[in-house]
Amino acid sequence: MKKYIPKEKKDTRSGFGDALFELGKIDPRIVALCADLTGSLKMDAFAKNFPERFIQTGIAEANMIGIAAGIANAGFIPFAGSFANFLTGRVYDQIRQVVAYSNKNVKLAASHAGISLGEDGATHQIMEDIALMRAMPNMTVINTCDYNQTYLATFAVAKWNGPVYLRFGRPSVPNFTNINSNFEIGKGIILETGTDVTIISTGHMLWKTLEAWDILNEQGISAEVINIHTIKPLDENLILSSVMKTNCVVTAEEHTKNGGLGDAVAQFLVHNYPVHIEYVAMNDCFGESGTPDELMKKYGLSTENIVEAVHKVLSRKRNN
Repeated sequence: MKKYIPKEKKDTRSGFGDALFELGKIDPRIVALCADLTGSLKMDAFAKNFPERFIQTGIAEANMIGIAAGIANAGFIPFAGSFANFLTGRVYDQIRQVVAYSNKNVKLAASHAGISLGEDGATHQIMEDIALMRAMPNMTVINTCDYNQTYLATFAVAKWNGPVYLRFGRPSVPNFTNINSNFEIGKGIILETGTDVTIISTGHMLWKTLEAWDILNEQGISAEVINIHTIKPLDENLILSSVMKTNCVVTAEEHTKNGGLGDAVAQFLVHNYPVHIEYVAMNDCFGESGTPDELMKKYGLSTENIVEAVHKVLSRKRNN
């Protein structure tokens, strides 16, 4: 894992905000909308420098989605930003009817996702947003792992034709991916090759997966690590080629076990190449207030949990 040693920690929401500002400079079609959370979404620079293309809707997320759809009809590329909890659960109907059903070119920028939001507590810590967006026809779902990947993903999302749900977070996390790498929607990335087990990880859990790889490597376990930043469309070819080699899978995500990355992978594999699979994800419950590290550990989203899941799935494979 030495090649992934991060030089710094940065929040993924800043990757979005910085990229949005740069997009504003080069593409006059970019429009930003925010539901009274400009600072939290890091949209300040865009709002200050392009006030004619920034719309502060206030705490009226449903209206924001409708406005964004109308702006998309006029040929612009709207990025509508809010907390993930409010941008999915609160306005699901509006997204379904005027964005997804109509296949509008609206980009949903969702910050403060997952339990690592921390002290704001269960009312804000949405853990089912990927499931909600993944189930919606025409919706592309992206969950980035660090600042650099979020920055690159924002540019890719602007070029993508159709609705996109871009998910990122609040806390500062290791920034370890290459800013000069190519971000391709729908294409996973193999970070480590291995033959014993495939670990498929997304979002903030990717760094913990690399930490787990280091431990497993010292234990003589050859783990293949795949960075799945796009959960829909899923990179089925990459997953299948890896799993056909290892014959068992662990998925790791900062999301509920219901309907997220794990279910997406399992759904694909059960029809194409059934193997033993273990999820590292939050159980069917709500969170609570606490620091991100405390909550990730309490709810089973730690490096150690990934290592344990690998040993469990390897034991099942050996006893098959």
